[in-house]
Amino acid sequence: MTNPGCYPTGAIGLLLPLISDGLVSADYPVSIHAVSGYSGGGRAAIDFYEGNNAEAASFQVYGLGLEHKHVPEITRYAHLTFAPFFMPSYGAYRQGIVLKVPLHQRMLAGGADAAMVHNCLSQHYANSKYVKITQHINSGEAERINPESLNGTDNMELGVYSNPDNGQILLTAVFDNLGKGASGAAVQNLNLMTGVV
Repeated sequence: MTNPGCYPTGAIGLLLPLISDGLVSADYPVSIHAVSGYSGGGRAAIDFYEGNNAEAASFQVYGLGLEHKHVPEITRYAHLTFAPFFMPSYGAYRQGIVLKVPLHQRMLAGGADAAMVHNCLSQHYANSKYVKITQHINSGEAERINPESLNGTDNMELGVYSNPDNGQILLTAVFDNLGKGASGAAVQNLNLMTGVV
């Protein structure tokens, strides 16, 4: 058993239940937008941001070669037919991730809508200690999402936002890239392997 990467934790957590239940087809043209704290870039990024560096940007997009190391992992374990379009970035904060997957309702299987998507995720994670689903929110009612809100925990919060007038659905995942996305996942996997759940 291996541990998932931080970005795949959120992407697979959102997509796999929907694909397994047939709401999203395996060949859906998936796009994933994610912002991580700079610690996701390892020691070099930490030194760059936490050193006295005037060139440290408040926001930077990377992976522009469209060959990010986590794309094969997301494709395989989310059961996607084709590689997703993955757009990662770093913010000028140490840790925490917000990952977003936009969906077009017209492209969902069987006339699925945001309520069905929310229900699918809620049922899938109903007995999860660490994964919670936020209340389904329609356009105009949404609050801001803070990527640092779960720092220091092994929790992940999944959200479903929608604008029924536009037929648009936005899936979100928030978690700590150093907790749920790294060491926390390792401990949870050890617990699963040893039956300590």
